[in-house]
Amino acid sequence: MAKNTDKQAIENMSDNFRGYATLLRKIKQRVLITQQRAIYAANEEMLRMYWDIGGMLQQSQDADGWGKKTLQRLAVDLKNDYSEIKGFSVRNMQCMIQFFNEYNQELTMVKGVFSPITQSVIAQLEEYNFTLPIKHLGWTHNLILMQQVKDIRARYWYMIQSITSHWNTRYLQEAIKLDDYGKHGALANNFKETLPTPEANDVKSMLKDPYIFDMLTFTEQYNERDVEIGLVKHVEKFLVEMGAGFAFMGRQYHIEVSGDDYYIDILMYNTFLHRYLVIELKDTEFIPEYIGKLNFYCSAVDDILCREGDNRTIGLLLCKSKDRIKAEYALRDIQKPIGISDYELGQALPKDFRGSLPTIEEIEKEFESDRVMNKNRKT
Repeated sequence: MAKNTDKQAIENMSDNFRGYATLLRKIKQRVLITQQRAIYAANEEMLRMYWDIGGMLQQSQDADGWGKKTLQRLAVDLKNDYSEIKGFSVRNMQCMIQFFNEYNQELTMVKGVFSPITQSVIAQLEEYNFTLPIKHLGWTHNLILMQQVKDIRARYWYMIQSITSHWNTRYLQEAIKLDDYGKHGALANNFKETLPTPEANDVKSMLKDPYIFDMLTFTEQYNERDVEIGLVKHVEKFLVEMGAGFAFMGRQYHIEVSGDDYYIDILMYNTFLHRYLVIELKDTEFIPEYIGKLNFYCSAVDDILCREGDNRTIGLLLCKSKDRIKAEYALRDIQKPIGISDYELGQALPKDFRGSLPTIEEIEKEFESDRVMNKNRKT
């Protein structure tokens, strides 16, 4: 009874103040920000501790030449003294040494080289002018990247994707296994020529080559309209394949220019980049003439749909295949930011093999027959 009275009193107090809900929401948002900052700060401090310990271990090993048995003894002693703290296993301390040897004290850039044969990592960083967001990732993410991704440009890309798309460690490992970075790197585009460098990098990191639309299979001839319809039917899987931040705006999206009607194959909007993406689908290999139409659509969307705060529209041409040299020539003097990517559909069964398989109706009849037979046996 007392609890109900307290609840009623609270409701009465909030009813007397119209702005109460807004005030409560703002305070909760501020508390959430503080909690997130505390988590980030704790993570950064832990990474710095691991870096420092890695340095102590490396320097001591260099001076005294001890082996694995010393790490085993340290693991036991540290576990006894700090039983509530995990992370002092032999394996993890070996990782701390690697962590120290690869990154500088600020935890923003690498130091040294991965291989005496390859180009210096520092030289790679200077060439591409970026620093690594190591402090914004957890220890396990950093370990996976440090041990499985040696190309510094690829490591940077996976770090950015993990942060912006909230990849967990399992997703990150799968992305590395499938070489997501390699797929993105093959994209033909003119982003460096048409966008400021930070924007060009952000846009390129959001697009792939090829796109794998394995939710679609066609056993007969198909055209781009069939692919459009299929993607719309499987829009959720389509958005997953497109990547983080994309919203589906429509298929055959209508725009009017000088009294004439035009229809964009697929229009999307990326909430991270704050820009529209115009997609043109083609059921053939790349032809240079396709770029002119896509350039036209990008200009129209910039003028007709873009609002204050929106960045320049980008175009994406999806073809069955492309010749890289032809694609680069076609894009060379185009003023709108455009990428050209291949797409792949699911593998359809061969006709002869498909004809030997039972249909869905036949399978359902078989199941029904089994159910009737089992029922008769019971009775």
